[in-house]
Amino acid sequence: MDWIVLLLGGLFAGTLGGLLGIGGGVVLMPILRFFVGLDPARAAGTCVLAVFFTTLGGSYRHFKLGHLDVRFTAPVILSGACATIVFSLLFVPLAQNGRWLDLAIGFVFALISLRMIVEGLTSSRESDGETQTGQRRNNAIWPRTAIGATAGMLPGLLGIGTGVILVPAFTYFLGLPIKAAVASSLTSFCANAFISSSFKLAQGFIDLNVALPICAGTLVGSNLGAALNKRFPSNGVKLIFGLLFSYVAVQFVVSFYRA
Repeated sequence: MDWIVLLLGGLFAGTLGGLLGIGGGVVLMPILRFFVGLDPARAAGTCVLAVFFTTLGGSYRHFKLGHLDVRFTAPVILSGACATIVFSLLFVPLAQNGRWLDLAIGFVFALISLRMIVEGLTSSRESDGETQTGQRRNNAIWPRTAIGATAGMLPGLLGIGTGVILVPAFTYFLGLPIKAAVASSLTSFCANAFISSSFKLAQGFIDLNVALPICAGTLVGSNLGAALNKRFPSNGVKLIFGLLFSYVAVQFVVSFYRA
């Protein structure tokens, strides 16, 4: 029964991640932390391994759909990978005090929920060739490098995704249409998640018995979510989960004060 629940949780997280470009870690982290009962460090390590499979399936699907420009995204991937390595090394001392890890994750969840609520309440006006701002694509290399380096901090240090940073950054600062932004976000985080999960596996922060059924579910769900992204209106989904993640953020903060 536990395997079935974990498999279904991974399927749900992967579908949402592929649909919204958020990686799925924001769904998996509270499941691992509060339902499965893993300590903060092992929840973070197990989560980022599962999210790697979410982003792998989702980014491949978006690539096949023609949403991904690999050359444009390359500086984001490279700078993000370097940042992930640095902050993966810093994860070990943070993991020794799990309550602070809970507090940091709660803060990120608050930002994610705020972004989703705002976007959920805003009418989507994008077309396949436009962004919300109507701006042209920014081809300068330095903003892509800076965005990647900033986004690489979260998977390395907290084990959660960077969709909250990358999707709006690709859309508003780099001028990509929304579907290309989702594809680029998933692909960039795929590299970050691979590096982070490799470090956390070596550091002993991944529970493989929990991770395997979740990974199986996320791999299937991410492909389903990426396919739904082509025609599914996501604003309502963002509003619902923005409110849900507000509750999750509170739970992480409460866990910090209870520890």
